[in-house]
Formats: sequence, C-alpha cells, structure tokens
Amino acid sequence: MSIKHDDVSSAHYGGNKIRKLEYILQRAKERGAKRVATFGAVGSNHALATAIFSVRLGFECTCILADQEKTPSIPRTLNMHRRIGTEIVPYPGNAERLATFRRYLQGRRSWVVPLGGSCWLGAVGFVNAGLELATQVAAGDVAAPHRVYIANGTMASAAGLTLGLALAGLPTEVHAVRVVDRHITNPKKFERLLRKTALLLNRLDPSIEASAVDRAQLRWRDEFFAGGYAVADGITADAVSVANNELGLALETTYTGKAMAALLHDLAGEDYAGENYLFWNTYNSQPLPVTTDRPCSADNIPEEFMTYFD
Repeated sequence: MSIKHDDVSSAHYGGNKIRKLEYILQRAKERGAKRVATFGAVGSNHALATAIFSVRLGFECTCILADQEKTPSIPRTLNMHRRIGTEIVPYPGNAERLATFRRYLQGRRSWVVPLGGSCWLGAVGFVNAGLELATQVAAGDVAAPHRVYIANGTMASAAGLTLGLALAGLPTEVHAVRVVDRHITNPKKFERLLRKTALLLNRLDPSIEASAVDRAQLRWRDEFFAGGYAVADGITADAVSVANNELGLALETTYTGKAMAALLHDLAGEDYAGENYLFWNTYNSQPLPVTTDRPCSADNIPEEFMTYFD
C-alpha cells in the first residue's frame, strides 16, 4: 500500500482543493476580479481553502454556505473564516437563491468558483496530479499502483486524476468513492466532465489526446456512502481509527474516511493478491492557527451558524 500526501500540498492549507484552485484563481486574476465567491456546506474544506488562498492573493472572498450535519471540524473551520474575514452568507434555499446571488455577487467584480471547484479548469489540476504520479513511478519513487482510492465529491479531483493517468499511459484503475448525493455526483455527470476536460485541453494543445478518455480506468464506488453527506457509520469510523493508529494519518469521516474504508475492505477481500493499492489523501493536515473554542463575539460568523459551537 502507498499513500499520496496531498494533505501537505501547501504550507498554508493542504488537501486536494489546492490543485484545483491553482488554475481557477489564476483565471480570476487574469479577468480582473476583485472578489472570489464560492459555495458549500458550513464545514466545507473547499470553501475554506478558497477563502484562505483568495485572501493571500489579494481578493476579497464571499462564501455562501448551507447547513449540514455537525462534525468536529466545523468550529475550527468557522473560526478560521472569522480570522481571515470571509464574508459568510447563509444559503437561503432554492426559493431565494437568485436574490441572494444578486445581492452578494452582482456588481462586485466577483469571480464565481463552482461547488467544490469542479469545472474543467479545476479538473486540470488533477490531470497534472496524474502526470505527477506517473513521473514518480518512472523515477522509482513509488511502485506503479494497481488501484488508486480517492474520495469522490464534486468529481473534479477523481475525473482529472483518471484523465491524467490515462494520458500518462498508466493502466491504474481509479476507485472513486462517492461521498455526496447522487444529484451532485453520478456516472453520467462524471463522464461529461471527463470528456469536456479532455476536449478543452486538446483545443489548447493538440498534442493532448482527447481520445485518452477511452483508455481511462475507473471504478465507481457507491457502497461506502453511509447514507448521506457528512454522515458516518461504524465502517467509516473504524477506517479513520485504523488510518490514525496504524498509518499515522489524521483523516475525517466526511471524505477521506470513506475512501479509506473502501481500500481497507478491498485489502481484506479474498481476491486481493498483493497488488499495490494507493490511497490519495485529499484532507488537509496543516495546522490552522485557530481553536475550536466558541468565540466571544460572532463577528462575521452568521448568528445561526454559532449553534455549531454548541
């Protein structure tokens, strides 16, 4: 078993979002944006990563956030938003969505980053990740993996990685472990994003084969979803515990714990024959300069989100 440590992809905040934001935020800069806006749940790593790097690059940042199941990481996430001054807007529901978007985004030179940073430009960051892994294999730094296990949320990470490995000529099978509802992530949408990314890269550089998608090796995994986004079952909790105690990995139960659960399940399977399985750690492990304590004043944290500290 091997581990790809995207958890330390940046000294400021690690995880898979960094690869996607590299190209997205550059595009925002090129287009003269003043503000970067995005969406997610209250504890969204994507929203926090977007805010952290937007501020570092001189943008203002708005995050429109929806309620979710309580998890231990949410208080720290909110305190980090509070520290860097993110404009946090509670998602009002579909009935008032357009009015909210107009109020907070219109006329503010905003560059809107889609949910999870999932667009073809975000996926390109993980095309690079696949090529990077192939380079490491060629250099002898790691054995060529038979399978790669990665949490599959809004799909850009898994789609880009699948395409990158295909372009590199590695026959590695990507196991995309679904962690969000099917209306957000499903095979049809995945295929569309995969092919769009390949097509647009080919238009930018004809030496990049759009037909590489036909060589892509993907296995869609639904069985570790555990009933909902940010919902954890015993299998997920056990996987997080094994990762911590035996592998020295600090995972969480929303994304990486479910991907690890899939890998551990397959390692214990009767058909496992000693192949190299690689776990792609998409969770930040860099310490944040805040605590989980309830702040004395809410400041930029919406009052209704203060209940996540209870």
